[in-house]
Amino acid sequence: MASLVAYDDSDPESEADPARSGDAAGQMSDVSGISRPEVEFASSTGVTKEGAQHTGNSPYEDPGKQRLPLARLWRSDPGSCPSQRLQWPSKEPDSTFPTSEPPGPSLWMNRAPVGHVPLAAACFKPLKPAWDAFTPSHTHSKLESTAGNASSSQRKRGEACVLPYIPKRLRQLQVLNPEATGGRDVEPPGSPAGCAPAPLCVAPTVSEFIQPYLNSQYRETTVPKKVLFHLRGHRGPVNSIQWCPVFSKSHMLLSASMDKTFKVWNAVDSGHCLQTYSVHSEAVRAARWSPCGRRILSGGFDFALHLTDLETGTQVFSGHSDFRVTTLKFHPKDHNVFLCGGFSSEIKAWDMRTGKITGTAPVVSWAIAWVVKGYKATIQQTLDILFLQEGSEFLSSTDASTRDSADRTIIAWDFRTAAKISNQIFHERYTCPSLALHPREPVFLAQTNGNYLALFSSVWPYRMSRRRRYEGHKVEGYAVGCECSPCGDLLVTGSADGRVLMFSFRTASRACTLQGHTQACLGTTYHPVLPSVLGTCSWGGDIKIWH
Repeated sequence: MASLVAYDDSDPESEADPARSGDAAGQMSDVSGISRPEVEFASSTGVTKEGAQHTGNSPYEDPGKQRLPLARLWRSDPGSCPSQRLQWPSKEPDSTFPTSEPPGPSLWMNRAPVGHVPLAAACFKPLKPAWDAFTPSHTHSKLESTAGNASSSQRKRGEACVLPYIPKRLRQLQVLNPEATGGRDVEPPGSPAGCAPAPLCVAPTVSEFIQPYLNSQYRETTVPKKVLFHLRGHRGPVNSIQWCPVFSKSHMLLSASMDKTFKVWNAVDSGHCLQTYSVHSEAVRAARWSPCGRRILSGGFDFALHLTDLETGTQVFSGHSDFRVTTLKFHPKDHNVFLCGGFSSEIKAWDMRTGKITGTAPVVSWAIAWVVKGYKATIQQTLDILFLQEGSEFLSSTDASTRDSADRTIIAWDFRTAAKISNQIFHERYTCPSLALHPREPVFLAQTNGNYLALFSSVWPYRMSRRRRYEGHKVEGYAVGCECSPCGDLLVTGSADGRVLMFSFRTASRACTLQGHTQACLGTTYHPVLPSVLGTCSWGGDIKIWH
């Protein structure tokens, strides 16, 4: 008889302490690891703290008022067992979001997939009460069948959706600090998705900080030490930043982000966001100023290309690419031509020509664009593009890096004939996420995943320097950018640990290290006019202006 009875080892006093030291959601965990809520009822109903209701007709009380053990070993009627220690946990426990703050849609997709739970919400979501503990046996089977049908239909709808990949560092930040991406800062003025942005109001006068340096021929760059502005407003990683190439308008800074927007900032005078553009339906991977400084070319993961006019807020050109766009570069001479690269084995050259349509309606300005040339190689992705020799040649960095295919890491192309000039440039087993041209010397820099900057000649045969190597930072797979100062004496690069490192171009020694960001620093760019003014952006979504 003793083998048929399981002794009641649940002590109400011993289980009260773990319940008080539980998490914020009010859950309590026993030794078996099964999470269950602590349910208390009024004393008049005769319900114990374990959540089982004992009435006068309870099958667990004998006529002699002698209480039997709470659990038995037989499995004929598992729904009538009030103890959850002897029940197997549900294979698919129902979960719900906190009622205080509903989940927002994913920043990388148009809409949140059905059944998708953000990690930060999943770590703090409370479980629904375990109704099995106090549900009658005749309704238990109905609830299980209804929940099973709902979960199966929900699972089928969730499988049809594609969940976006969230990097490990971003997931850890969301768990440790859920408000890091919660928007504690006020959102800068912008246009809602799908609507045309308002025209950008730019003052006709030159900034008083830039005016004294416009007529100077040589500007020596010094090491920045302090933060001038800390620009917040993006709700996703900032992929790249660029100052306006027109010197009189170089107070404006362009930033492209994974939150499907690109912004224009006044990063010299006030540090305010001038305009937000939401013309893409997915992450914006690349955005470039036009050489005239009045338009912005953008491309992203939605296969779309947009040329936005800042003065009118309209789309001068909108095209569709065959692949996800990761890099864009205007031709240095012909400003109607640009190169587009991304998740494809081919780089395409687009040509834009403007015209006018006349008739009964008012004159409408329009632009057409078509692919005029393709540059194809046996690769899978183009990481960056760099023009050489005033646009007659250009370099492309790819993702090809194996033991016997290092000849495709950096490829030199003839722009006019689409012929390969050289593919024996970089022979080490590292990819190069970014390229930068020196402003005065015939050399260029390549950021490598070997955690160093390599120096190459910008003329054929593009040999790599074995004497100078700039190292000390970390790349770790990020698209960490690098750049030279306008005078050419300093080099700056970001780092995967958030630091900003500056090197001397001549000696390859480290000139300065700035503790810039809490997450990976992706973009670094010197101001074209102001000496020792530096802009940096990070994977955390913030931008800093140093001086």
